[in-house]
Amino acid sequence: MNIIFAGTPEFSLPALQALIASEHNICAVYTQPDRPAGRGRKIKVSPIKQGALDNNLAIEQPINFKHPDELKALNAYQPDLIIVVAYGIILPEKVLKTPTYGCINIHASLLPTWRGAAPIQRAILNGDEKTGITLMQMDKGLDTGDILVKSICPIDHNDTSASLHSKLSTLGADVLIDLLPNIENKTLTPIQQVPTEASYAEKLSKQEALLDWNRPAEELHRAVRAFNPWPVCHTTLKGKPLRIWQANLVTINATEKPGSISVADGKLYVACAEGQLEITELQAANKRKMPTADFLASQNLDKLCLG
Repeated sequence: MNIIFAGTPEFSLPALQALIASEHNICAVYTQPDRPAGRGRKIKVSPIKQGALDNNLAIEQPINFKHPDELKALNAYQPDLIIVVAYGIILPEKVLKTPTYGCINIHASLLPTWRGAAPIQRAILNGDEKTGITLMQMDKGLDTGDILVKSICPIDHNDTSASLHSKLSTLGADVLIDLLPNIENKTLTPIQQVPTEASYAEKLSKQEALLDWNRPAEELHRAVRAFNPWPVCHTTLKGKPLRIWQANLVTINATEKPGSISVADGKLYVACAEGQLEITELQAANKRKMPTADFLASQNLDKLCLG
């Protein structure tokens, strides 16, 4: 098949690489326009654009498909199929109807659960025991298209968004390659989503990542895992910001008030409303992130309070 691939972040890369290694022809790669990033605000290409450049693939970076020339360029490729993985640009109905077999989206949840922008993080925050990958036939709604296939991925107790991101991106690529012959042979039976079973994964905000020590340790542990690598959970120590990258859950209740620090055997514990968090990796203001043991070597934190 002639396939157009549309994606932007690193999550999309395994699927692109799998397609490159397949028997199919990638006639073009669509990705978001280059934008300034980082403290220096230098123009940065997306991981998908870099992957396309490395493999000498045609690259298109339309803003929103509203200009007639953008649709004309798309039609010129005569695609049989468009594969969309975290592209970040809404495809209008004219685009959805262009390929022979339509547009297929790889979504990082078991739809209709966690439609939207942050399905991996919301699944961890919610305490879900499993998530997965859904390949769906795209329609004009937000992750509302008919389901072609699902594949389950357990959520381990210590999974972060980063680790789950890696698992799901690889799983999505594998499921896609297995599904392509069925798409081409038209042997699939799409299943409609049940709207009443849907939940929405809203975008993340930095404010959400502020740790409230008056909450149970189990909830805060999920937050630390969900917001790693962004926006990273944070609190304050002696009035200065402190980022919490990794933590372990301790179910034993502390005797001190929530937020109180205790240090024992080179380990740092913080009292919560229920249970405690053992902080294992942190980052002080204007410092690199480091194991907590390294931080404690130069600090006397016992009996202090966070937040």
